[in-house]
Amino acid sequence: MAKSHKSRSGSMQFWHRKRAKSEVARVRSYPNSKEATLLGFAGYKVGMCHAIVDDTRDNSLTKNQKISWPVTIIECPPLTVFSIKFYKKNQSVSQIFAEKFDKNLQRKLKIPKTKKTFDSIKPEEFDDLKLIIHTNPGLTTISKKKPEIFEIPLGGNKEDKIKASKEFLGKNIEIKDIFKDGQIVDTHAITKGKGFQGAVKRFGIGLRSHRSEKGRRAPGSLGGWKGQAHFMYRIAHAGQTGYHQRIEYNKRILRIGDKEDKINPKAGFKRYGIIKNSYVIMKGSIAGPNKRLIRFNQTIRPSKKIKEMEFKIKLIQ
Repeated sequence: MAKSHKSRSGSMQFWHRKRAKSEVARVRSYPNSKEATLLGFAGYKVGMCHAIVDDTRDNSLTKNQKISWPVTIIECPPLTVFSIKFYKKNQSVSQIFAEKFDKNLQRKLKIPKTKKTFDSIKPEEFDDLKLIIHTNPGLTTISKKKPEIFEIPLGGNKEDKIKASKEFLGKNIEIKDIFKDGQIVDTHAITKGKGFQGAVKRFGIGLRSHRSEKGRRAPGSLGGWKGQAHFMYRIAHAGQTGYHQRIEYNKRILRIGDKEDKINPKAGFKRYGIIKNSYVIMKGSIAGPNKRLIRFNQTIRPSKKIKEMEFKIKLIQ
C-alpha cells in the first residue's frame, strides 16, 4: 500500500499562541518616507459587507465589468496629538505636552503639572521624535469614553520632523490628511478571542477513528517513548485560541468617506451602531471583532503585483 503524505496540522508560523498583552496592537517597524507626514492612523472596526465595484484593472479577466468584493468598514474619528516624545539612541530622553487636553484623557493617565516647552529642548539632545496620540471614542457610538494611547512616527528628515511636529501638537488629525483612495496599507490588530480550545479547532488535526483508544478529538501521539515527562512544542495541544496580534500586508483602501455620506442602514450596523465620523472602506477582511481598534500604516513591503489605483464603488450591500 502506498504511503500517504499530508502536510502538518497547524501552522508553526506564529508561536507561542498566547494572549496579546494589550488590546491596542503594537507596530514594531515603519517604512522610510521622505514626506513629513504621519506614517499611520487608526479606527474602529464597524463590520463587513459587499461592494459592487467597476473593475478597471488592466490584466483582469473581468475588466470593465461590475464585480462584487467583500469589504470591511472602519470608522475613523480624528486623532489628537497631545504629546511629543524625543529619543536619543532609541531611548526616551524628554517629552513635551500640549497646552489643552481632552477631559477623557485623565481616565487613562496622569497629566504632569509642570510642562516643558519646545524651545527648551535643543536639537543636539535627540536623534528622533515621535508623536503621542490618543483616539476619541466618545465621538462614536461604541459606548466608550476612555481613549487608546499610542505613538506614531513622522517621515522626512530631522528638520522636517521638528517643523511638522510643532504644527501637529495639540491638534486633531483627519484620515484624509494622511491617506487617499486606492492606497495600499498594512493593518495591525488583535484577533477575536476564542478562549481555551482543543487541538482540533486550534490546529485543525483530524478526528481519531472509532477503534482508537480514549479521546476522539485528542492528538494521537505525544512523541517518543523515552522521557514522557516532556513532549515537543510542535505537537498539537489544547490552549489559548484567538486574541493574538496579527499583521496583514498590502490591504487596499477603496474609499475614504465623510460623515455626511449616507452609508448607515436604518437601524445602524449590527453590533456597532451608526457611523458619525469619517470612515474607510477596505477590501477584504480584517482581524478582530466589531468595535476593535484597527491600526493601519503605510506598507512596509509593497507588492509589485498590487498597484495603487482608485476604484468606483457603485453600491454597498
